Amino acid sequence: MLLATWNLENLYRPGGPFGPKDKAAYEAKLASLAATIRALDPSLLGVQEVGDPGALDDLAGLLDGTWHTAVSRHADDRGIRVGFLSRLEPEVLADVEAFPPKLRAVQRDDAGALAATTGRGLFAVRVASRALVVDAAVCHLKSKLLSYPGGRFQPRDEGERARVGAYALYRRTAEAATLRGLADELIGGDGRQRDVVVLGDLNDEVQAATTQILLGPPGSELGTPGHATPDRGDAARLWNVAPLIPPERRFSRVNSGRRELIDHVLLSHRLLRRVTTGGAAGTGLPDASGALELPSVGADPGVRKGVAGSDHAPVWVRFQP
Repeated sequence: MLLATWNLENLYRPGGPFGPKDKAAYEAKLASLAATIRALDPSLLGVQEVGDPGALDDLAGLLDGTWHTAVSRHADDRGIRVGFLSRLEPEVLADVEAFPPKLRAVQRDDAGALAATTGRGLFAVRVASRALVVDAAVCHLKSKLLSYPGGRFQPRDEGERARVGAYALYRRTAEAATLRGLADELIGGDGRQRDVVVLGDLNDEVQAATTQILLGPPGSELGTPGHATPDRGDAARLWNVAPLIPPERRFSRVNSGRRELIDHVLLSHRLLRRVTTGGAAGTGLPDASGALELPSVGADPGVRKGVAGSDHAPVWVRFQP
């Protein structure tokens, strides 16, 4: 069984301000995405940047067999949201946007406006087969690509760049804390007995503070001496599968020529024990050979409007039911 996450990059039907300009460009994008999903062959795929739920249905219609879609009700200012493509029928468990109790609103702009909700909903479903039940949450945290007042992608000065970067970091941190709260609900106090996965575009790398918030109690990460020693923290922990990805493919986006792993899969203790030993996790396609090729993105996301495919690679993990 394979679980994966993939940022689909501006999945809109044609005719709007953010999607492809015409039907031909739309069909080319769908065909490119569908070809990747067929080759990936996931049982459950968490997706980001769904600008139109109908477009996700169109994509599902191009896949082989029966696929189910589920999307969050909570979209950002561009209308993008998260969701799932699943071979198993999903049961919606949560669709969260409010920060958890005690976490106050954070500053979002120079005018002092506050944000008390996530920019995009945090969405959770349950899928069940004869062999197991998996609770999955999908997210798309606040971007590191900054936008400025008036639709600008470049600051007036370095002070503005620093402030806007801080506002984005405030929001991504609060969103990570909100996501950890949702994960706690899914884990239910004992990840040793529940199969839980958190999937998504975290918009930061493995060692970033926002990503680390999601792990829970420290001391047992993959690749550390404490990993093989059970302790009470295992009941609450999530494990990032990044160390299982071959080093040469340990990236999911290229930003200004720099490789970054910003899309992540995190597993509860019980689900981690089901991960297969060989070819356990990766980026791109499981059976692909050679280098992982991705376009390099810059500060202006509008440059890629209407481009087929995606600027992200899927990130996946394989396990035994």
